[in-house]
Amino acid sequence: MPRKINPLIKRLIFIAVLALVIFLLNVLTNYPALVERYYSLGFYVAVCYVLHPILNIFPFSVGDLVYTAVIIYLIYFVGHLIYLLIKGRFKVIGKALLGLVIGIQTTYLVFYLFWGMNYFRPSAAERLNLRDTSYTTVELEAVTCAIIDSANATRARIKHADTLQNNAQIYNTALSAIKKLSADSANFRTYYPGVKSSLLTPIINYLSTSGYYNPFTGEAQINYQMPVYARPVVACHELSHQTGFGAEDEANFAGFLAGVNSRDRLLRYSAYQLALAECMQSVRRRDTLISNDLKTRISQKVRGDFIAERNYWFSFRGKAGLLSGMLYNDFLKANNQPMGMDTYNQMVLLLVNWYKR
Repeated sequence: MPRKINPLIKRLIFIAVLALVIFLLNVLTNYPALVERYYSLGFYVAVCYVLHPILNIFPFSVGDLVYTAVIIYLIYFVGHLIYLLIKGRFKVIGKALLGLVIGIQTTYLVFYLFWGMNYFRPSAAERLNLRDTSYTTVELEAVTCAIIDSANATRARIKHADTLQNNAQIYNTALSAIKKLSADSANFRTYYPGVKSSLLTPIINYLSTSGYYNPFTGEAQINYQMPVYARPVVACHELSHQTGFGAEDEANFAGFLAGVNSRDRLLRYSAYQLALAECMQSVRRRDTLISNDLKTRISQKVRGDFIAERNYWFSFRGKAGLLSGMLYNDFLKANNQPMGMDTYNQMVLLLVNWYKR
């Protein structure tokens, strides 16, 4: 009879194999063209065709249930380790810790194989031929003025009935906008897109989170309680992640394009409101005098919406939100977005180039 391999040795071998696969995956991240050809336009598409149709069947977020189950298990795991430590069962603790390492490695691989490699494909600027890497303050001011005029005009067209849309209506509108964008350009190709309300909304309010994409289940989730004007473009943003836009500025820009090309009044305004917020932030960083002058051009209704949204998030402000922001900032930097949270504002570079073209 063949001799049985010690369980500890088995786990160590498994850890070594997973480490090798992770190393090879990290090497691939240095070759964006290969990532684009074999992952973003190949393996990832297959993942979408499998995951999206199945999980779209469920009206609730399966990913949120998975997250909740993992958190509960980790709490149990820590408690169990403490119990084993008190009992002095160090061999069992060693096995458990090796199992934890395998779990972390597997999570890492699933994350990047199911979606995360999209962070390392060629940038949207390259794919959309918006390659200029800078813009002048004059160009920024001109684009911001154009967006202010569009935001004012689209806000003026909003009727009371538009603001009474339920979340299902908002999500369906966002889905239609993303599908239309996909039909118009292969750069925005969709694969059974879907968007859901986050089951964790009461919690993510305190993390200042308007929406997120679950890379393990391929689900786009929205904070269903935030101000109604923000929800449509956030839905488009998260759906853009689902189509393979990894970087936050690229998802913002794709969401903006989907919104402004929609005929829905609420979605169009939501898209211009997002673009205006990002542009005004960039102007303020460059020239406060120009920023103060541009503020006077923004209509009272648009300003009122910004104040309402700011007050909403401020009501949940706390240490948890600051901590999550710091962690997410580091996460973005580790995934080919060296500017961290400021990557969102890099959308302005794509906007200026788009308006110039």
